[in-house]
Amino acid sequence: RHARGVEPTAAGLALRDLARQALHVLDDLPVQLRDFASGVRGQVRVFANISAITQFLPQDLAAFAQAHPQVRILLEESNSLATVRAVAENAADVGVYTAFAHGDTVQSLPYRRDRLCLVVPTQHRLARRQRVAFAELLDEAFVGLRTGSAINLLLAAEAARLGRSLRLGIQVTGFDALCLMVAQGFGIGVAPEGVFQLYAAALDICKVTLKDDWAERELRLAVRSLDHLPAAARRLVEHLQACAAR
Repeated sequence: RHARGVEPTAAGLALRDLARQALHVLDDLPVQLRDFASGVRGQVRVFANISAITQFLPQDLAAFAQAHPQVRILLEESNSLATVRAVAENAADVGVYTAFAHGDTVQSLPYRRDRLCLVVPTQHRLARRQRVAFAELLDEAFVGLRTGSAINLLLAAEAARLGRSLRLGIQVTGFDALCLMVAQGFGIGVAPEGVFQLYAAALDICKVTLKDDWAERELRLAVRSLDHLPAAARRLVEHLQACAAR
């Protein structure tokens, strides 16, 4: 106080600024809540296998992020079995996995298709072949992915069906390492054709078409319930299916 009236202290001015900020936050609150409810804002937990991450998800998620900049995507690589289980146990909102018979209670939706091929060094005897059946390969040493991968399980099951076992000498965590090991002569490998194209120009490898029907695979989306998904997660699922349709 002084002769001409009163004026705020430094603490009073700080309190005024804080009060204004609080009022602005309260004013914005209904708008932000509407955004979360509509899917404009939010967070989506995604588990996906390496085939989907390597071939399709980078482009599809980039397009989604550009259209929905306020939705945060948490992506974790996981094999197909663990991906489906994560969705069933609510550790993930959306899963991307290679279709297989499972007992988990999830809703499965179509996404993409890919095709497996044989990857061999360019000097390998099989490099001159255009097509080969898996039954012809069982005397070869294989470079495989880590234990539990959908491709490893598929190859082991097919070998067992033929009364043989898979000679799995080296196991790696990704297709880049698989192609590098094949190029260095540690064995032959099986990978999606889309993955092979990523590394073919840089490495001394070539592909041979697999004749077997199972080489054609389906990648699917797993959710607990499409009707009960958070809005942002449902928008992502719709976006992924639209990308596949295009």
